[in-house]
Amino acid sequence: MAVLDNLSGFEFEDVVEDVFRNLGYENVRQADRRADEGRDVLMEEIVDGTRRAVVVECKHTETVGRPVVQKLHSAIATFDFDGPKRGMVVTTGRFTQPAEGYVEDLEARDDPYPIELIDGEDLREIADDVGLDLYNGRIEILCDETLRPYDPAASITAPLEEAIGEIQNIDGTDLPTPHTAVTFQPVVEVTAETDAVFETAVGVIHRINQRTEFVTHADRGSPRVADTDVATLVSENLHATVDFDDESLREPFDEVTDQRFGQTETEYKDWAVDQLQRAQTTTVTYTGDNNVTYNKTCEPNRSDISVQSIEAVYLPEVRQTTDLGEYSYPYEYYAAGPSRVTTEDGFHRCVHCETAGSNETYTYCENCGAIACGDHIKTERLTDDPVCTGCAVTETFALKTKYFYDEKNLEAFREEYADMRLHQKAMENPLVAGGGIFLLLTIVVVGVVTIGGAV
Repeated sequence: MAVLDNLSGFEFEDVVEDVFRNLGYENVRQADRRADEGRDVLMEEIVDGTRRAVVVECKHTETVGRPVVQKLHSAIATFDFDGPKRGMVVTTGRFTQPAEGYVEDLEARDDPYPIELIDGEDLREIADDVGLDLYNGRIEILCDETLRPYDPAASITAPLEEAIGEIQNIDGTDLPTPHTAVTFQPVVEVTAETDAVFETAVGVIHRINQRTEFVTHADRGSPRVADTDVATLVSENLHATVDFDDESLREPFDEVTDQRFGQTETEYKDWAVDQLQRAQTTTVTYTGDNNVTYNKTCEPNRSDISVQSIEAVYLPEVRQTTDLGEYSYPYEYYAAGPSRVTTEDGFHRCVHCETAGSNETYTYCENCGAIACGDHIKTERLTDDPVCTGCAVTETFALKTKYFYDEKNLEAFREEYADMRLHQKAMENPLVAGGGIFLLLTIVVVGVVTIGGAV
């Protein structure tokens, strides 16, 4: 454990905290570092249905003697916990024979506060089980569970077919095969409890008794809280995770990327406590005994916030790119089997303007592959099919602009237009034609009235 020799005592306590959380202990937290009471890490375990407290003393030294173990025994006895208690001493070094003898004596007389000793060799074995990185002394989160990157009961293109279902003039089943990539993003679900009471001379003015759950993106860089819909996707599917190392999860994808967790569990825990401390700080107005109104900022102490669990899982981020004619359309989403949260939808976006969103009607142009909004889609004069303003060839007939797929279609219509009768040509511009008819009727009516008046 030479690498651990370079850690400070407090850094070693961080490592030990991470170790025991990974081993499945509950409510793992560090004791107040300002007090030297022989208690460094506190945690709980369930034994035969009974919750038991475990008080841990961390010693980053070459040898640990009997006095350390005796002090821990006293610390266990005075630790305030409603239930059975035991102790543990963890060291990077070794224990002396008197220390080991003291523990054996406790066991022999069935002492209510037994103590377990974990030396450097034991810690090295535990490291292999929980992912202790011996190169930097950090407890890396080694996650072996992921949400499903696709629905096994449907095709990998099913989300695209559904997304394009509202686009006019195209069938989702006719889509070309997209390029599909998946990135397994690390996330952690944090569960914490806050129990804080704020009192003044007039009594309790504010109380926080709250259980909080939130999901955090946990890749390299600063952690960030996930959006509500992403957090819901993760929380509602944690019961349906699958083996991250299952190669069949990767087979349907053209490209697969794995991202590592960027922090240790202790760092995530400390970050979560900071977040909750800020979020739960509030200013309370109260009236004192002298009938004067006061304002008091109520900020919970870090010790008031207990992180109950940090559950790590991979969240698949799928990006599918579909080439249609001259354009490429990205569709990106977080996946959990048949459920997903869309983060980018290139289908519901006009290629010619800023119009985007599912409330707009979009139409596909077979001529160039554009998906465009109503302002940029016209009717091709010869075929009556949609054509976008970006690729259409235009010419004016009967004072109205007509749209064509290409010069060939335009030339064909020129010939057709040349053979039309006068009234047919006029109907190429219904508005003008309608105005002409209205003008003609007006002349006729005026003429009739004039003749009638003369008679």
